[in-house]
Amino acid sequence: MLIRPPGVYRPQADTWLLARAMRDAPVPPGGRALDACTGTGVLAIHAALAGAASVTAVDISRAAVATAWLNSRIRGIGVEVVRGDVATALGDRRFDVVVANPPYVPSAHPGRGRTRAWDAGHHGRVVLNQLCHRLPALLAHNGIGLIVHSTVCDPDRTLTQLRGGGLKAAIVARAILPFGPVMRRRAAWLEATGLIGPRQRHEELVVIRADRI
Repeated sequence: MLIRPPGVYRPQADTWLLARAMRDAPVPPGGRALDACTGTGVLAIHAALAGAASVTAVDISRAAVATAWLNSRIRGIGVEVVRGDVATALGDRRFDVVVANPPYVPSAHPGRGRTRAWDAGHHGRVVLNQLCHRLPALLAHNGIGLIVHSTVCDPDRTLTQLRGGGLKAAIVARAILPFGPVMRRRAAWLEATGLIGPRQRHEELVVIRADRI
């Protein structure tokens, strides 16, 4: 059971798809793990249970930071929780595994308040673009990055950005599921902007793996 106050992203299909991908790309013994955009801290907890020697979780939301800290401490796990932007909060630190479930729902404006947990600008890429730019510097030699998002947000662009940063990148997991409540409410706008097809009411989630070699 996880504590999740209002405004903190609820673990759901994208979370579990990313968790499964993390099991297929295990943290090396004694490895350092980072959970970017941590929310409840569930992926940071997974990384610790998978054997990471140190786990850091970062989120811009005060509520998420407090929630991740509490959820990890309840389980007796010493996750370091940092509040801030993934682009600037971690300095020159490097990690063996970085997992990220960033906000990626397209919206007319960047998220504010509680909607920051999912809203991410017109193409859903406000945080994704920052993360793709920052990931090469976050990964240690032979480090692995895992990022989940919807194909509505153009995974080819994610692959191009990561490869442009010198990383090897590929899609390693997929899942198709019906729109959730936010996407359903926004479907007409998404159609009008060309981000989804006519009457489309499902999305494909992808996990992209990036390797620093």
